[in-house]
Amino acid sequence: MKAPVLSLSGAKDGEIELPLVFSTPLRSDLIHKAHIHLESHNFQRQGRYPNAGMDVVAESNSPPTGHHAARVARMLGGGGGRQGQGGGVAMVRKGRQAHPPVAEKVVYKLLNKKENKLALCSAIAATASSILVKLRGHRIDKIESFPVVLSDQIESVSKSKEISKIFDSLNFSQDVARLESRLKRRSGKPRLRGRHTKVGKSILLVVKDSKSLAKACGSMPGVDVVEAKNLSVIHLAPGAKPARLTAFSKSAIDELAKLKSTHLELMVTLK
Repeated sequence: MKAPVLSLSGAKDGEIELPLVFSTPLRSDLIHKAHIHLESHNFQRQGRYPNAGMDVVAESNSPPTGHHAARVARMLGGGGGRQGQGGGVAMVRKGRQAHPPVAEKVVYKLLNKKENKLALCSAIAATASSILVKLRGHRIDKIESFPVVLSDQIESVSKSKEISKIFDSLNFSQDVARLESRLKRRSGKPRLRGRHTKVGKSILLVVKDSKSLAKACGSMPGVDVVEAKNLSVIHLAPGAKPARLTAFSKSAIDELAKLKSTHLELMVTLK
């Protein structure tokens, strides 16, 4: 299977033979599973202060019996407003938690290597389907061929002004503009925790060297740049939904050709 290589002006600049990974069948179930497992590696583990609810002066009634009262520890005097109330145990007001979560708990999920590799290959192959890309919500009316392969000149772009003109010539601007009107400002807990804006996902640029291009795309909403060696299901299927609008550089295609997987070896054998 061949794909046209586009220059930065949008003109056709030859053809390239696509690697076998683009022939992988779609496995939405594996992509969903891999995304959830990989996303769990960013979870923040919860913990509790060991003495939470126990930094109190309380004494139990357990040694003497026959007082016709529960043996729950009671707050001692000393001028406090809680004298006589239960304290320092799990079942009372402002008491400790019975079984609090610990920071040592393993919260990330493990995934089989072959499943992860097959999910990655399937997510890469999904970018070659214009129907799936459109179903995901991207605007691709004027884009003629998929997958989108660009010349290696894209990797040397370092200014936002230049990349904006390139997106106009490649008809990517319509999808970037889609997110500008959907930028959500949030308040409350998300804002306090640094998540004051919510932005969707637009085009993904897969290159061999992202040092310059990442600076150029840093201010564009929803545009991500990733190196081919670091490509993951997280990038290709945000929200576990495959077929993100993706553009590959010519060198990135060569890097993807080095991808090894059991199902790819089987496909070569069957051919």
